[in-house]
Amino acid sequence: MLKMQRVGVTQKQWGSPMSKVNRLPAAVDLFGMEAPTKRTNDRPEAAALVEVLKALNAHPAVCWVERMNSGAAKVGGRFIRFGFTGCPDVLGQLRDGRMLGVEVKAPKGKLRPEQAVMLSRIAGAGGVAFVAHDCRDVFAELGGLHMSQ
Repeated sequence: MLKMQRVGVTQKQWGSPMSKVNRLPAAVDLFGMEAPTKRTNDRPEAAALVEVLKALNAHPAVCWVERMNSGAAKVGGRFIRFGFTGCPDVLGQLRDGRMLGVEVKAPKGKLRPEQAVMLSRIAGAGGVAFVAHDCRDVFAELGGLHMSQ
């Protein structure tokens, strides 16, 4: 798919949106999805999270995955917590029914003790839990699993 990009031109110079002369191709990632042409490292964990979620959604053994937002904020003078302590960044379910918990970390990120406890609880109950820095970690951990039923 082609993506139009405006680079320092006015609307008059840009011309018709249907003009093929003014269209520039967008970058495409490993999964054929449109990706930004330049990846910045000002938020490496956020970039890793996007990559890991794409890999999990593409894997045939994964039924569903969801990003879990956890943290805290002050709203109208009240302190409100979201999620629970140690909650993995991604929770989901494999097609065989097992729970999936993935903690996403930047390349130099470290697991906090409460996160390690939660991943071990998931694995101890028969689920699949691991730390992922990018899509390679997802395929390394789930590589032997195949879609069942």
